[in-house]
Amino acid sequence: MLLRSIVSFLCAVGFYASVFMLRKSIRAKHGEVKGPSVVKSPRAKLFAGLPNALFGILYYVGVVAVSWLAHARIFFILAELAALFAAGTSAYLAHSLLFVTKKECPYCWTAHAVNWSLALVLPWLV
Repeated sequence: MLLRSIVSFLCAVGFYASVFMLRKSIRAKHGEVKGPSVVKSPRAKLFAGLPNALFGILYYVGVVAVSWLAHARIFFILAELAALFAAGTSAYLAHSLLFVTKKECPYCWTAHAVNWSLALVLPWLV
């Protein structure tokens, strides 16, 4: 129960950061974000031309659902594989923030920390 609560808390934090960044990317698409921003970078849409934040929202909802509703071990294994993929993607994006775009993004770093934490916590649910 404690681990599920920790996972839920982490997912809630990641969900909030993702919703914020998705709204910002929509505003940027409509020209409402002035100046440079990470949401204007090609790295903000790594997969299928969709905002990374959209995948984050779906990921966090999925992880919470699996952690509370799934009973078959395969779902936990799939959630852990998704967490490892998310952690790897976060490592790539963190590198980009530090060395390529060199932009500050506290919401990005929050989501990265959540992703790395979930990759460490989820194996304990299996």
